[in-house]
Amino acid sequence: MSLAFCSDLRRPLPAAGDAFDEKRVLGGALVGDPSASRSPWPWPVQAVLAPVLGDTRDSVQERWTADGECQAGEFKGIAFRRSRDILFGVIELDEHAFSAAGETRSLQAATEEAYRRIFQLLAAQDLPHLWRVWNYLADINRDTNGLERYRQFNIGRYDAFVAFDRAATGNVPAACTIGLRQGRLSVAFIAGRLAARPVENPRQVSAYYYPAEYGPRSPTFSRAVLLTLPGQASLFISGTASIVGHRTVHPGDVAGQSREALANVEALIVEAKRLSPAAAFTLAGLAYRVYVRHAADYPVVRDVLAERLGEAAEVLFVQADICRHDLLVEIEAIASTALGSC
Repeated sequence: MSLAFCSDLRRPLPAAGDAFDEKRVLGGALVGDPSASRSPWPWPVQAVLAPVLGDTRDSVQERWTADGECQAGEFKGIAFRRSRDILFGVIELDEHAFSAAGETRSLQAATEEAYRRIFQLLAAQDLPHLWRVWNYLADINRDTNGLERYRQFNIGRYDAFVAFDRAATGNVPAACTIGLRQGRLSVAFIAGRLAARPVENPRQVSAYYYPAEYGPRSPTFSRAVLLTLPGQASLFISGTASIVGHRTVHPGDVAGQSREALANVEALIVEAKRLSPAAAFTLAGLAYRVYVRHAADYPVVRDVLAERLGEAAEVLFVQADICRHDLLVEIEAIASTALGSC
C-alpha cells in the first residue's frame, strides 16, 4: 500500500498512450488557463481553470498513483478510481441546480450535497478516512445578501460532516478552498482505509476553532495530516497563509505574507517530524502549489520562496483568489518520504 505524486512541472508525465502502467493511476489534476482542454487520460481529473504563472505552458498536469491496479467507478456524479486501500475522486456541481435554496444558500446547498455524496461513496467503498480535499469555487470573496461565499461554503461543508456523524474538529482532513473567476463547485479528494493523523500548527488557532467573527461555521479542516503507510510517510499540508493566531498579518505586504506563510509551513514540518521522527521532511523537499491573488505580485512571491527553498524546489504558481479578501498568497504542499532509511 503506497501513494505517489508526480507533476510535469519538473518531471514530465508520459503522454496518453505512452508505455507506462496506466492501471496504477488513481487520478490527477489539470492546472492551467481556462482555454486548456481536459486530459484525455482515462482517470478522474480535477480541472483547476486558473492561469499558471511564470511558465510558458498553458497547463500543468499532476498525477497520483498507487502500488496496485486501480479500478474505475462512478457514484452519484463522482468519478473515482481506487486501489485496494486508496481512492481518488472528483465531483463538480452547478450551483444553479440548487437555486431553489435562494441566493445565499445555493452554494451552501451545493457544498453540502457534494460532501454528502462523498461520504456516501466512502461508506459504500469501505474506505472511510478522508485524507485530503481540494475545493474550488467561483467568486469566493463576493458577498450575497451580507454573507461571503466562502462562509456559505463553510456552512454547507460543516453541515455535511455533522449529518454523517463525522467530527467537525480534531480528526478532519487537510484541505484548501480557492476562488476562481468562473466555473462550477469542484471538489477532489483522496481517502483510504487507514486513518491519517491530524497535524496542527502551534503558531495558529486551529481553523475549526476560529471565533464567530469569521462566519457562522468555522472551516472544517486540519492544518495538515500525516499519513503513515508501510515504509512510507506522506504529509499533506493544507492551504497555508499569513495568519498568526487567527488574524491576518502583514496586510498589503505580499513579501511579508509569503515569508509568514512559509514560516507556518515550516512549523507544520517540525510538528510532523515530532509526531513521526523517522520521517525526513524538509522545507525544500516538498512539492508546492502557490496561489497568488494578483499576477503582478508573482515575481515577489517567487523570489521570497526561492530564497528559502532554493531554485530546484518544485513550485507551481497559480493566479487565484484566497479565502480572505486581505490575503495575497496561499501555499499548499505535499511530500512523501521512506521510513526506516534515516
